[in-house]
Amino acid sequence: MRKTFILDTNVLIHDIDCIYNFADNKVIIPIIVIEELDNLKKELDERGRNARIVSSRIDGLRSKGRLNEGVPLENGGTLKVELDVIENNIKSGLKIASNDNRILSTALAIQQKGDKVIFITKDVNLRILAESLGITVQDYEKEKVDVETLYSGYRVIKVEKNIIDKFYTDKKISADKLDNPADKFGTFYPNEFVILRDSDSESHSALSKYDKKSNSLIPLFHQDTQPWGIRALNKEQKFAFELLMCNEINLVTLIGVAGSGKTLLSIACGLQKTVEEQVYRRLFICRPVIPMGKDIGYLPGTKEEKLYQWMGAINDNLDFLFGIGKNDPAQTKDRIQFLFDTGRIEVEALTYIRGRTLPQQYIIIDDAQNLTPLEVKTIISRAGKDTKVVLTGDLHQIDNPYLDASSNGLAYLVERFRGQELYGNVTFFKTERSKLAALAADLL
Repeated sequence: MRKTFILDTNVLIHDIDCIYNFADNKVIIPIIVIEELDNLKKELDERGRNARIVSSRIDGLRSKGRLNEGVPLENGGTLKVELDVIENNIKSGLKIASNDNRILSTALAIQQKGDKVIFITKDVNLRILAESLGITVQDYEKEKVDVETLYSGYRVIKVEKNIIDKFYTDKKISADKLDNPADKFGTFYPNEFVILRDSDSESHSALSKYDKKSNSLIPLFHQDTQPWGIRALNKEQKFAFELLMCNEINLVTLIGVAGSGKTLLSIACGLQKTVEEQVYRRLFICRPVIPMGKDIGYLPGTKEEKLYQWMGAINDNLDFLFGIGKNDPAQTKDRIQFLFDTGRIEVEALTYIRGRTLPQQYIIIDDAQNLTPLEVKTIISRAGKDTKVVLTGDLHQIDNPYLDASSNGLAYLVERFRGQELYGNVTFFKTERSKLAALAADLL
């Protein structure tokens, strides 16, 4: 039996190709969804752009027939734009004034005609309401990943003492010498970190990285580095320095709890590579403009003055890094301002990154867990020749109302890029900000 999928507006905005992802089934877009797309198309952000693209694609399908009767899709399915069906409102108890309820009323009416209806929405409360009305409802699952099995970027394996001794002596060890790692340990990924631990003594261990070209575990080249005066406090931070300082790795993701050092390490390495070593022309730092809690409304001033309020976390880290070993706050601010004035550092909202080409730059995308998979794709596709992109975020601190730990762009990126030679990931589990912050992360 063919299924009938009814799509909410947020699904179309989340994935502009979603109408083609339901095989040979029927896809229905309620008329109120078209109205909401029309309202969104005027916005200048990513949602507005997506709304315009989806509307244009639906309009292009009119050449294949009448939308109110259903038009064929390339995958064998059909697309139909459905007018409001409101005769069930009294029975269902819905108030027709709500756009969401108009969608639910239409879904209920189609279901009562005998169709196997599945309502697709990314709105949690709307899923609860649909379920209470007896409508089968699902989140949009295509780009979701399993967070529990998400690639962490490193693993611990127990080996014999002589393996570790040989690793320290030879400065490498073939993966083939590890008792058939493909069977025992699973497949190693390029730039994956491996902690070799003595099966008889926990204190006897070695940190290594898998090199695909030689099929070997090799030592960390940047293990003892201190970029911009910052020293690694744990093994995860050592792994992060290895990825952030290696010029051959063009894409890095750092995932973990608040206070683990993701942003600080990224900026420190970016300054080292840009200002000190001059490998890159500019340190380019971006954040999505999404408030935590109730928004305070429009901010006065120039674009730079507005951004200063949103980029507080970036500015705090810059103040700390430039103030190391110095007691003069004015001198610290002058040094930072000089790099901004000369273009060595640029801080920008992600809203303004579309259309740009960014060659030979060290790009840091902070709070990337608030981005959709499409937005992450848009950002990374801005990278020009010899550019490095670093994305940081905490999968459990998401402020975007239509994303969760499984559907955000950062988690999707980790899942899709796992195994690529120019990519590396580190997951942090320990807070290093302060004892109080560590307790808050554990207890709250």
